[in-house]
Amino acid sequence: MEFHHVPVMLRECMENLNIDPSGVYADGTLGGAGHSSEICRRLNQDGMLIGIDRDRDALQAAEGRLQEFSCQKIFVQSNYSDIKDILKDRNLPPLNGALLDLGVSSFQLDEPERGFSYMHDAPLDMRMNQQDNFSAWDVVNTYSEKELKQVISKYGEERWAARIAQFIVRARAEHPVESTGELVDIIKRAIPAASRREGPHPAKRTFQAIRIEVNDELGQLKRAVDAFCDVLAPGGRLAIITFHSLEDRIVKQAFQKRANPDQGILAGLPPELAGDAVKQADIRRITKKPITPSDEELEQNPRSRSAKLRVIEKL
Repeated sequence: MEFHHVPVMLRECMENLNIDPSGVYADGTLGGAGHSSEICRRLNQDGMLIGIDRDRDALQAAEGRLQEFSCQKIFVQSNYSDIKDILKDRNLPPLNGALLDLGVSSFQLDEPERGFSYMHDAPLDMRMNQQDNFSAWDVVNTYSEKELKQVISKYGEERWAARIAQFIVRARAEHPVESTGELVDIIKRAIPAASRREGPHPAKRTFQAIRIEVNDELGQLKRAVDAFCDVLAPGGRLAIITFHSLEDRIVKQAFQKRANPDQGILAGLPPELAGDAVKQADIRRITKKPITPSDEELEQNPRSRSAKLRVIEKL
């Protein structure tokens, strides 16, 4: 099984992580180890990579791919949002750097049976961790029409969410929706022809929404940004690549909050009363605006087109 992932903004990530050869680095979304290979290339025998992924296949493939490097390596099947427990359980030190690449790996998209892609007919799955019980089948076949509409509207930013939800409920009343192909057909019937002719594939937003719901991607991300900031050593850096506006907003706001703690509630309090309650900034933003892929990269890897990279440093 070839588990390959074209690493997005690889040069920009490496430059901004500012890697110390003997430091400890975590890749919270190990995938095909594209970014991790470059991190390991820069580490010496004292340096360490902690590779985290929910997907067991990804971990096994990455382990093989990273064998050639001399640094210490630890592989963990877990959610990246559990970084505090991962370090604590293994008695590991604070991190000198960490990377999160939030895109679905090319492998997951290109393996039809995983059910991530609207381009192949496959069982409705979309689980990043195949040991999880909850899948896209459950969302499509058990959520109420109102819940479906909310998921597709909120996570897919799909203007036809209400119609799509209505059509799904109508179709499954006859028999359960079992495959991605069936779901694509339902979505195409729900979206008026004029709207289908413009913009991306008509199923793209709905598939994104269901995938986010199945894997609790935004909930994980909210928990993870603060957790990773907490476990960085002073001077340590966190680089996060997002692929749509919902993710980018979460990262941007979390970074802003820690770089400029809100002291509004303390407005007007004399200093002696404010005391320790004034929260100090504990990070600084390395990137005020997100870094985006170069024209050259966009040409070579069209999947990178919506990527944004934001980086902070622990004070």
